Amino acid sequence: MSNGSSAQELADAVAREIAGIPPGTRIPAHRELIRRFGVSATTVSQCLAILAQRGLVVTRPGAGTFRSSAQPTQRSGDTSWQDATLGIDSARSFQSAGMLGTLSIVEPDVIDLNAGYLHPDLQPLTKLTAALARTARRPEAWDRPPVGGVPELRDWFATAIGGGLSRHDILICGAGQSALAISLRAICSPGGRVVIESPTYPGTIAAVHAAGLRPVPVPLDAEGLRADYVDDALTRTGAQVVVVQSLFQNPTGISISAGRQGELREIARRHGAFVIEDDFARYLTHTDSGPTPPPLIADDPDGTVIHVRSLTKVTSSNLRVGAIAARGPVAAKLRAAHVIDTMFIPAPLQYAALDLVTGSGWNRALTTLALALTERRTVAVNAVAATFGPSALTFEPRGGYHLWLTLPRDHDGRQLASSAMALGVAVTPGENYYPTDNSPPHVRLTYAATPSIADIDTGIHRLQPLTG
Repeated sequence: MSNGSSAQELADAVAREIAGIPPGTRIPAHRELIRRFGVSATTVSQCLAILAQRGLVVTRPGAGTFRSSAQPTQRSGDTSWQDATLGIDSARSFQSAGMLGTLSIVEPDVIDLNAGYLHPDLQPLTKLTAALARTARRPEAWDRPPVGGVPELRDWFATAIGGGLSRHDILICGAGQSALAISLRAICSPGGRVVIESPTYPGTIAAVHAAGLRPVPVPLDAEGLRADYVDDALTRTGAQVVVVQSLFQNPTGISISAGRQGELREIARRHGAFVIEDDFARYLTHTDSGPTPPPLIADDPDGTVIHVRSLTKVTSSNLRVGAIAARGPVAAKLRAAHVIDTMFIPAPLQYAALDLVTGSGWNRALTTLALALTERRTVAVNAVAATFGPSALTFEPRGGYHLWLTLPRDHDGRQLASSAMALGVAVTPGENYYPTDNSPPHVRLTYAATPSIADIDTGIHRLQPLTG
């Protein structure tokens, strides 16, 4: 049974169960549905999304999910014809379960060690509010912006990324996921191969499949993506693109060393392939990070690297503003693909982002966040050692917001995640980060989404019964 069909069946069952309850009544929590129906946390999240689409429930962040006050009237019909039509295009697939899992909103009594965005207490909300208020008073904020983005924001990204880039090398986009999807479609031929990290961010896997491409997974070591395996993969498959996360990789936390960067650029250039560099964690350093390697694009005069950078992770999930940096003719293809998808990024968002990053408090906000993330990581690492044992964490990142735990061979990441939700803790199964089904057992724990450090410690220690 697929995840999609499981979610549909669960949605039908819950819909029947809540049909007679009064509007405004809270429906069973995530962990209660997991326990009763024996399904995964991802399936429950998909089920609730289906019920919301039907108008049967409404989710209130921090409060729970409730029976909708609106009672939809539906005319019965037969949509079975869609299965045949949708199955015609077998080259593409929309595998979003891993992404939906990390975007799910947990119940207020669940400790969130799953989400990939900062808790509001860690976000620069005062500065964001002020920036948006000032932007609203700017007449140019309500005019149509240039297709490539507001020039001053392009200038800022060019300087921040470095490598001698200019505004003409920068395209403002709707944050990292949009940039990945645009770049893959602009460069790759349908049915082509793409070299990706294994494990890697579920959004990368999803974007590859949605573009009708086939992933070629390559493992990492302590210095990042294995260059010798990349060379072999490009030789065997003729792949046109290598996708890497250069700094504090999600989920492992590994950064590509300066030496490995040079190897990857040289190998890609020799094979005539592009490197898409997802630099999502550049502003998520810790106080003990030390000097971080420059991005791959900083030493790339030949235009091998397409660099992606976003402000979303370090500010708010709603400030979906980022940039694609590229040299040479590929920049025009990227711009064309972006125009077809979104036309342009709303000017109010661009000007608010510009106000924020050029304000006097931007660097102070990054320093404050670095301190908070360091404190949270320390607590999480100590709790993991006490709960899972010292061998569970083989690498301690000095940046980002997550830990990658290795489980004993007889464990299952999805089962542990479901059991954890029943204990009131949301974690991410490691299977979400692999493009194949035969992945080793892992779970990912994040420490940026909880309200407090105490929640991190409590949540990890709650997992003790699952470690045997």
